[in-house]
Amino acid sequence: MPQDATGSSRIDHLVMLNLVEPGSRVLDVGCGDGSLLALLRDRRGVDGRGIELSRAGVNACLAHGLPVIQGDADTDLAAYPDDAFDYVILSQTIQATRQPKVVLEHLLRIGRRAIVSFPNFGHWRVRSELMLRGRMPVTDTLPDPWYETPNIHHCTIRDFVGLCRLVGARIERASALDASGHPMRFALPWWVWNLVGTQGVFLLRRG
Repeated sequence: MPQDATGSSRIDHLVMLNLVEPGSRVLDVGCGDGSLLALLRDRRGVDGRGIELSRAGVNACLAHGLPVIQGDADTDLAAYPDDAFDYVILSQTIQATRQPKVVLEHLLRIGRRAIVSFPNFGHWRVRSELMLRGRMPVTDTLPDPWYETPNIHHCTIRDFVGLCRLVGARIERASALDASGHPMRFALPWWVWNLVGTQGVFLLRRG
């Protein structure tokens, strides 16, 4: 099972793994310590590349033999040519970008498909924290206090679906993950996923 730098399980990485065809060309944007990229390399045989903002993350990737460069999703994706990759992945990062709409448009331009995952700010625990305590929530998927969080554009699953429509992205597959990180087993209306899903994972292509 894939693990992050702390050694904890990342079930969402397995969900994304199953969306990628073997042997594909993949760009992982905001790849962190490279755990997803390494998983794709080892289990799908992908030709993978990464871009990561933090120097510590880049160093961790290079130490594991992963071709990763230091860069910023908000400014550096514009340099990539159209259709340069089969998949462009943005995992748990879009909410930390300054221009999520522009970033998503670049993902759909650079890759034939895009995979995007993010924490769902519409989950019932998040809502209850705001409603009952009047405080910004701290949860498993939103673990940082408001004064330290890298997240600057919180969104819900419904918000993201609306953004996909705005930029003309076609949703090929979508999953809402429960509190344990497992995909919910039933196809449900967006408003239900928005209430009970802690994360969203979307496979997109240009419309």
